[in-house]
Amino acid sequence: MLSKEQIAQRIAKEVKDGYYVNLGIGIPTLVANFVRDDIEVEFQSENGILGMGPFPFDGEEDADLINAGKQTITAMKGASFFDSATSFSMIRGQHVDLTILGAMEVAQNGDIANWKIPGKMVKGMGGAMDLVASAENIIVAMMHTNRAGESKMLKQCSLPLTGVNCVKKVVTNLAVLEIENGKFKLLERAPGVTVEEINAATEGDLIIDGDIPEMTF
Repeated sequence: MLSKEQIAQRIAKEVKDGYYVNLGIGIPTLVANFVRDDIEVEFQSENGILGMGPFPFDGEEDADLINAGKQTITAMKGASFFDSATSFSMIRGQHVDLTILGAMEVAQNGDIANWKIPGKMVKGMGGAMDLVASAENIIVAMMHTNRAGESKMLKQCSLPLTGVNCVKKVVTNLAVLEIENGKFKLLERAPGVTVEEINAATEGDLIIDGDIPEMTF
């Protein structure tokens, strides 16, 4: 079973040279720490940063440099700062190659719910709806089950949707899954996790094709 850092490390393998990448709040913010040194990647944060770097070391934080989740960050050489209007023109104009988001639920057809639990106070939608409506490549980083052990990989989302038919791939603490023909396709399993355990933790329809390899980092 993977830690949050290992989920981010696995997703970092999906980041290609020359990509512009938007990192959502939570596990996705860790991805910048694991991208290969031999490729050029520009991380964008919706609060107005292009060229976001990894988290700072303790004692080296700059309170003026934050991401969309209000965490302190670093800026790479050549980074630029701008207003939210410019940031969302990049997002809505489809200038982001890869969007990495957290989620509370993902459905087997690619629907995502990641902004609201009914009855609980939220500050607002934020940029999630813009991101899922505009991005062509969306990877979700999340836990496979909730604290009660119930699946978050569902036939149909029960929470208010953020976007429909938009998720391409999901990396959880148990597995790497791809959305294929309205079902979850199992691509990789976490070290020490069996296919049977993944199947039992997945409410949605799961395609299991041949031997499933363990993840590598």
